[in-house]
Amino acid sequence: MRNRVTQIANGLMYKLKFLLLSPLLTPDEKRHFWAGPPRLWKIKRDFQIQFLKQAGLQPQHYLLDIGCGTLRGGTRIIEYLEKGHYFGIESRRKVLEEGRKELRRAHLEDKEPILIAAKDIQLVSLQKEFDFIWAFSVLIHMTDAILNDCLSFVKKNLKENGRFYANVNISDKPDKNWQGFPVVHRSLEFYKEACSRSGLQLSDMGSLRDLGHLSGEKAQDVQRMLKIWKV
Repeated sequence: MRNRVTQIANGLMYKLKFLLLSPLLTPDEKRHFWAGPPRLWKIKRDFQIQFLKQAGLQPQHYLLDIGCGTLRGGTRIIEYLEKGHYFGIESRRKVLEEGRKELRRAHLEDKEPILIAAKDIQLVSLQKEFDFIWAFSVLIHMTDAILNDCLSFVKKNLKENGRFYANVNISDKPDKNWQGFPVVHRSLEFYKEACSRSGLQLSDMGSLRDLGHLSGEKAQDVQRMLKIWKV
C-alpha cells in the first residue's frame, strides 16, 4: 500500500513538472514528455527503427509494440512496415491519444496500425502471432508480477521463430519511481529465470550504447538489450 501511495505521489509530481516546463518545450517535446526525457525523444525514436532493422525487421513482418506510448518510435516503424502490420498496446489511454495525434501529424493513418489501450495485458486477445515483439523502455517499469504476465503474453503471441527485444536495467540499485511507475533494477539471472518460467530463453546483446544509443546520459546508455525467444 505504501509503495502504491508513493507511486501516485510521484505521478502527480511529474504532472506538476510538466505544467511548469510546458512553456519551455517544443510541441514534440511536450508530446513525448510522457514517454521519457523530452530532449532525448528524437534520439530514442531513431534508435528504435535503426535497431529493429539491424535485427532483421522487414516491411512484410508483423510487429507488436508493448508500451507504444506516444508513438515516439512507433511512427518510424509504422512508416516502414506494410499496412496493418504494426500493433501497439499502451496502458495509459491519455498517452495513447497523444500517440494517435502523432500518427495524424505524420500522415500515417493510411498504414492502419492497430492501437490498443489496455490496463491489463493478460486481457488482450490478438488472435495473431508476431515476427517481432518490441518493448522499449517498458520492462524497466514493470513490477515482478506484471513482468510475469507480460512474458506469458509474449510466449502466447510470438511466432516459433520470432524474437522479443526489450531493454532492462541490470544492477543492484534500489527501485525508484517515474510518472507513478516503478523503475526497477534486476540481475540478468532474474530475467533468465523469469523467462524460463514462461517457456522462453534470452541472451544479453550488450548495452544500448554499444548498439548505437548515444544519449550522453549514462543511466540511459548502460541499459542492456535482451533478445528473447521460445524454447
